[in-house]
Amino acid sequence: MSKNKYAGHPLPAAWLTDFDKHLFNEGSHERAYEKFGAHALAMNGREGVALAVWAPNARKVAVIGDFNGWNGDAHVMHSSNAGIWTLFIQGLPEWSVYKYRITAADSQTFDKSDPFSFALEERPRTGSLVVNLDRYEWHDESWMTTRKERQSLNSPLSIYEVHLGSWRKVFDEQWGRRYLSYRELADLLIPYVVEMGYTHIELLPIAEHPFEGSWGYQVLGFFAPTSRFGSPEDFMFFIDQCHRHSLGVILDWVPAHFPKDGSGLNFFDGTHLYSHVDPRQGEHQDWGTLIFNYGRNEVRSFLIANALFWLDKYHIDGLRVDAVASMLYLDYSREEGQWIPNRYGGRENLEAISFLQKTNEVVHGVFPGILTIAEESTAWPMVTKPPYLGGLGFNLKWNMGWMHDTLSYMRQDPIFRRFQHNQMTFGMLYAFHENFILPLSHDEVVHGKGSLINKMPGDEWQKFANLRAYYGFMWGYCGKKLLFMGCEFAQWQEWNHDLGLEWEALDAPNHQGIKRFVRDLNMVYRSEPSLYENDFDWNGFSWIDTSDSDNSIFSFIRYAQHRDNYLIIVSNFTPVVRRHYRIGVPRPGLYRELINSDKDIYWGSGLFRDDNLHTVPEHAHGHGQSLILTLPPLSTVFLKPV
Repeated sequence: MSKNKYAGHPLPAAWLTDFDKHLFNEGSHERAYEKFGAHALAMNGREGVALAVWAPNARKVAVIGDFNGWNGDAHVMHSSNAGIWTLFIQGLPEWSVYKYRITAADSQTFDKSDPFSFALEERPRTGSLVVNLDRYEWHDESWMTTRKERQSLNSPLSIYEVHLGSWRKVFDEQWGRRYLSYRELADLLIPYVVEMGYTHIELLPIAEHPFEGSWGYQVLGFFAPTSRFGSPEDFMFFIDQCHRHSLGVILDWVPAHFPKDGSGLNFFDGTHLYSHVDPRQGEHQDWGTLIFNYGRNEVRSFLIANALFWLDKYHIDGLRVDAVASMLYLDYSREEGQWIPNRYGGRENLEAISFLQKTNEVVHGVFPGILTIAEESTAWPMVTKPPYLGGLGFNLKWNMGWMHDTLSYMRQDPIFRRFQHNQMTFGMLYAFHENFILPLSHDEVVHGKGSLINKMPGDEWQKFANLRAYYGFMWGYCGKKLLFMGCEFAQWQEWNHDLGLEWEALDAPNHQGIKRFVRDLNMVYRSEPSLYENDFDWNGFSWIDTSDSDNSIFSFIRYAQHRDNYLIIVSNFTPVVRRHYRIGVPRPGLYRELINSDKDIYWGSGLFRDDNLHTVPEHAHGHGQSLILTLPPLSTVFLKPV
């Protein structure tokens, strides 16, 4: 091997310009990933790799790796007055493993993964990899050109939330059981989601993470899709195939915190570069993680560029931002004396608010039509209003209050539900304050909470009837929809990230029935504009009867933008057949049944089916016409005027 085969050279100024450095230092380098990290480059006729890293407090930074025997003196980087270190390494091939050996001001040394690395070694190793992200040929033009219309707020949005590592396991001679790869998931997961009628897949974080039990929420490689399932190109193939099957892809994005792993951002250059020095600002005690310093310009450049990176390089269609409440409140999960007030003496994290507003402005400006979704569990105002009005700028927000209230109601024995009637109606007091998604997410089926089916009261038949009726109420209610994997067929076991879903349950007719019901709900939902066009204002919703607590029955109307197009939704949350039940309706004529959760094909009783109903000219609930129904036990029905 030639001594100079991997010779190091100063990086040409034309690659990382003074303007690049200025933008990065002022917090506005939106595409910092195009200059930082490792990039293939030709310099003076020589092929090689350009590397750049921000480490302003380091005394020395060197590139180490398998190509130089991990020698910290072989490839010493060059510093600039912007705190950025650079180097061009001649002849460095793709898939080379590298790290930065950082010597701090006190002479301590740290071997760090590249914060901008586009791929990392498979855990437990943490080396960065030189990869080319520009080679893949995309074939999703049809999706990308129509995405803005498909993802508008008056379009259907039904999301299947997935943890890729535990959706399905396969037997393996070497490992016993293993993950599916990105390409295997493209062959198996995508057809399943299409069959089930969903419009989108939401992936729990796939950015590289060392700890399985974090589900991806403790990120080591913010720019690297996890190598558990394959290469970056394999992940691109998965996204491409989703788009070619008309499925959008939403990615869980985690700018709220990062782990303390020694190879990551923690104490990166011998200082708390990415976080705060004071643990009252810089550490999540509950999670054992560190909080980004949103007031530091370079950290803002890093995170905003990271958001754009996934939308740009991987054609991601939306970002669901995790743990937004933990970002907004300085006293989040802290006792008195454990937090530092803002400059006005309040508990609001002003820098985080500014960061979220700026991020939403940038990503929607660069990629019109993408979605940003907040998991925000408090009553923080105007989460889904634009920043110029003082809002945070998200498109959508998870309706955590609706989820907790309605699940609390459904846990009740039906005989006691009359006393909790308001838990199903209270959400309408604030339903249009934000643009809401109704989530039944992974958080509700872990940590001892049990599966959704086991939250339902009664014997086995009643449990399934309750859950079907609840899903029907949810799909009829205002708001976009999200359901975690396994809930669509009511698996009995609580979700375990180490295990695959309980697919064997589908051998039983009760599980087959609820899976078919969820599929039919999605199909009806997508075909009926009244269920999605007016999700976020009163023009799309009207109660028929909100006060029938004695019978635990709820009835309401959903309207499309053309008010003549509407559906009637009626839910009976008792195991009692309600005969001769009268509801008022807007106009006379014939009504037909679109959905009935009690059908025998769903493992219901099949007791009674109102396939065709005629109104009678009698006043009820403020309407001049009414329908006389027989409501099946523990059921939801959708009715449509003919």
